[in-house]
Amino acid sequence: MNIGILGAGRVGTNLAAAFEKAGHEVAVGRRDALDAALTAQVVINATPGDSSLEQLGDLRDRLDGKILIDVANATVDGPEGLPAGLCYPGSSLAEQLQRALPGTRVVKTLNTMLFPVMTDPRALTYPPTAFVSGEDSAAKHLVRGLLEDLGWPGEWIMDLGGIETARATEAAMLFVPHVIRAQGFRPFAVSIAR
Repeated sequence: MNIGILGAGRVGTNLAAAFEKAGHEVAVGRRDALDAALTAQVVINATPGDSSLEQLGDLRDRLDGKILIDVANATVDGPEGLPAGLCYPGSSLAEQLQRALPGTRVVKTLNTMLFPVMTDPRALTYPPTAFVSGEDSAAKHLVRGLLEDLGWPGEWIMDLGGIETARATEAAMLFVPHVIRAQGFRPFAVSIAR
């Protein structure tokens, strides 16, 4: 599959390497590769969450008809540079993106973990959970397959329902500074124990 990744930071480059290893064709959306990223079948939003809506809203026509996988969290940083609040209280970045991009099928996932876990879920001592939120069942099915390509067993993937369920997963990022203060910067993820 042809996958475009918008954002060339740690998250975007980590996902790009893993999807290439899984056999997908990947373009990372730096300025010189933006056109290539937007010709992809699936586009991943790995831009900073507090500016994602503005950046992607400008691409409305170019993202029309595509699946947009949103892995970003729109948070307000505190003095330590860690999440201290939400940019969209009572809503979510995913909902705002779906509203701004009505012709795009937005799917929220992989946003409840530190970035190394996104592509190496078995590195943790307990199985993490990859939550999926979105309105389009076919898009979520395709995203589920892409998660499996990254090494996520099907039973570790949980479909929460519509795009409004992304409010809960995005709010989980408010745990991050407290966990880091308590245990240091080590990979972790939200997990549902069953």
